[in-house]
Amino acid sequence: MNEIETFRQNIEQFIASEGISATKFGRKFANDPLFVFQIRGGREPRVKTRLRVLENMEKESRAA
Repeated sequence: MNEIETFRQNIEQFIASEGISATKFGRKFANDPLFVFQIRGGREPRVKTRLRVLENMEKESRAA
């Protein structure tokens, strides 16, 4: 599994475990309601964007 596939998998797991919609995730973590749909469609965000999203997911998990 490459880095992008791992990133997609992490997002899908987070969405499932938190019970939030893909749109809400995109708005909250990427300021883009279509972010997850585009990731599912093959979009490959920049490294900086991926790191920011992963960092924010980590913070959210710790806060829960």
